[in-house]
Amino acid sequence: MHNSGQLPVQSNRDSRPIKRHHTAREIVHRVRDSLTTRVSKLVCAIFLAFLLFLGLITFVLWLSLRPHRPRFHIHEFSVPEATNARVSFNVTIRNPNLSIGIYYDSMNGTVYYKDQKFAWKQLLFPFYQKPKNTTVVVDELSGSALTVNDQRWTELKKEIRAAGMVPLRLEITSNIRFKISTWQSKRHQAHANCDVSLGTDGILLPTYIDKRCPVYFT
Repeated sequence: MHNSGQLPVQSNRDSRPIKRHHTAREIVHRVRDSLTTRVSKLVCAIFLAFLLFLGLITFVLWLSLRPHRPRFHIHEFSVPEATNARVSFNVTIRNPNLSIGIYYDSMNGTVYYKDQKFAWKQLLFPFYQKPKNTTVVVDELSGSALTVNDQRWTELKKEIRAAGMVPLRLEITSNIRFKISTWQSKRHQAHANCDVSLGTDGILLPTYIDKRCPVYFT
């Protein structure tokens, strides 16, 4: 039975997608763009790798050549019972740097009691400290190095015996320069503050022996 309501469907066998044939110029242009993109990516990758390598080398050099402060440790300090007033101490100075030397152009030692200076002395002549080296400073402040009179000194001695623990402060001030190969830095003033306490015998208390002294620059 023929359905007159339906339209006849015709299949067009010739309606196929038309294939486009690229010309030789288009093919060359595409190949050229592809090569340019690859070369650009390769150049960017090499450049980024170079920056990463340079940054790593710079960081390693900065860690190895960055100057570290000298380290001061107090080992002995005493105001012994004696006829003549005197203060004696033993301090070590450590250069912790691996490849950096330190010039000490001057070094002074000052002792404070209740923020009052009562002893001062120039400690060492100028010297050079090699990397990873320790210098021992053993000295005594007496006579003209004391800046207090006999009465003030007697008061200090009495307080030591009465209180059993008297806080004092030894400050070592140094003008230093760092040396890396043939290069030298500008002069810095380093201050090491060594807080100490004495017992009734005028000797440094055990808790302060080998104590590290804070260091700051001005």
